[in-house]
Amino acid sequence: MAFWLFKSEPDAWSWEKQKEAGAKGTEWTGVRNYLARNNMRAMQLGDKGFFYHSNEGLEVVGIVEVCALVHHDSTTDDPRWECVDIRAVRDVPKPVTLKDVKANPTLEKMALVTSMRLSVQPVTPDEWEEVCRMAGLVPAPQ
Repeated sequence: MAFWLFKSEPDAWSWEKQKEAGAKGTEWTGVRNYLARNNMRAMQLGDKGFFYHSNEGLEVVGIVEVCALVHHDSTTDDPRWECVDIRAVRDVPKPVTLKDVKANPTLEKMALVTSMRLSVQPVTPDEWEEVCRMAGLVPAPQ
């Protein structure tokens, strides 16, 4: 299993909307960056991810799971762009802010710090454990 971070502006697609989508989940559409798209190509069913509110909030607010493998992004006719489907798994008890991530030396190489603009990012197992610990999720969901 691999771990990821999915960024969304809450006014465009919030954690509340993600939860409302239910067990079926939703397409993670609109990604127009090759590295982010390639990250989705690497995903497997059951991979877990952080749901991160960007621009407003700047914090990890939930845990999601990949529920459909990479497929054509239905919001474009351009065959280059693909997406996965994700579903909400759970809220985090304590949102983890970008400020808290940047202040934690264990997370200094996390893509959230080093590649801040990337909308779909890999998360290492150690980073997953640490952010989950900071969020009050011990043990970390697998």
